Amino acid sequence: MANTDRPNGLIPVGSYASSPHNGQVQRFFIPASDSTNTFVGDAVKSAGGADADGVATVAQAAATNPILGVIVGIEPLPFTSNTSDNLRNVYRAASTATYVLVNVDPMTEYEIQDDSVGGDLAAVNVGQNADIVVGTGNTTTGKSAMELDASSATTTATLQLKITGLVQRPDNAIGTNARWSVKINNHQLGSHTGTAGV
Repeated sequence: MANTDRPNGLIPVGSYASSPHNGQVQRFFIPASDSTNTFVGDAVKSAGGADADGVATVAQAAATNPILGVIVGIEPLPFTSNTSDNLRNVYRAASTATYVLVNVDPMTEYEIQDDSVGGDLAAVNVGQNADIVVGTGNTTTGKSAMELDASSATTTATLQLKITGLVQRPDNAIGTNARWSVKINNHQLGSHTGTAGV
């Protein structure tokens, strides 16, 4: 059976630490000056600076950027009489000052779909590193469209993600649009810029 093509960014599923995954989530700010739609499952990077209360600023990460963490929630916007659906803030709209919840734990295990551009990832790619591809998120569901860049998989130490295995589920198989377990390799809270793949 073919894999379903359903990118939804990076999904936290576990931990590579000795303790269970408990989601080291922190609150960050995306200012109105940021003109990029941002979604749950998007990798983000530190953007420098903070809001008036000292909440640090982040921005959507692009391919090759060191990653601070992954958005796991979007705070609702304050209610105004001019907004029809304030509490249903499923994604962060471009040019809107918004707070987001980000999993910053460097030991988190994530699931992500590969884009299969330039060929499918294979068993030999497990242990290698790869970058992300951003894509256009879904403004209805609020889900990210980030995927694993299959064509970037190699041993280079500074690539963003480390491929640790195929997600073990009956509906997932090596081939087009497979889902992989990964760890952030080039993490802004890590003590280095990544480790070489094998």
